[in-house]
Amino acid sequence: MTATVALAGAAGGVGTTRLTVECGATLARAGHDVAVLDAAYATQGLAAYADGQLGTDVTEVVTDDRELEAALVEHPADTAGRLALAPARAPFERLARAKTAGAAERFEDRMAAAALSHDVVLVDTPPVATNQAVAAATAADRVAVVTVDSTRGADALARTRGRLQDVGTAADAVLANRTPEPEVVTEADAAVPPSPVRRAADCPAVLPPDDAFAPAVAAATERAVGVSLDLEFPEGGRLDGLLDG
Repeated sequence: MTATVALAGAAGGVGTTRLTVECGATLARAGHDVAVLDAAYATQGLAAYADGQLGTDVTEVVTDDRELEAALVEHPADTAGRLALAPARAPFERLARAKTAGAAERFEDRMAAAALSHDVVLVDTPPVATNQAVAAATAADRVAVVTVDSTRGADALARTRGRLQDVGTAADAVLANRTPEPEVVTEADAAVPPSPVRRAADCPAVLPPDDAFAPAVAAATERAVGVSLDLEFPEGGRLDGLLDG
């Protein structure tokens, strides 16, 4: 399996970064080698999930034309597959250069390169309003829009669908985050309840798997990536073939 997936936040603060990490850990638990790339340069939230000190960050990769491998940080989670993160952590001057059209083209190139050495590439993508977000959404094999179950979340989802259409792509999945059963965003393909942990240092919360959060993330991962996972959970909760393909 080789897939690149942009998990695009419909708005800021919907939990896209954490959900992307949880999906990555779920795929790694299933034995896949996963790279998570940070396109949310403004918030730089993925850096909080990287263990230890960061050296080269993803903005250096796209501004100084360096190889992505220099920015990948191995996550210490005990999984059958590899989970590596490429966070952004940069001063304002480099952030500005990383948001240019030329840097966005190099981001696309690094996504393609990551796909050659990993089974799945997940991109933590901010709302589609910057060059690198557009690059992630248009270069990815699939786009999963992350939103929350509220009027704000529904409005942001509609706006995101319009922006994706404007750049010539569309959402392959809609993930309702932080809610067990959507009541407003009823078109969601999967729903993920609130995380049982608060700190990034305690993530991924899908490990060890529980009987509620981990299966929900697994179902969301299946929808986002377009694959079937064969994973077992406590209380006999087995996730096997929720999708036909």
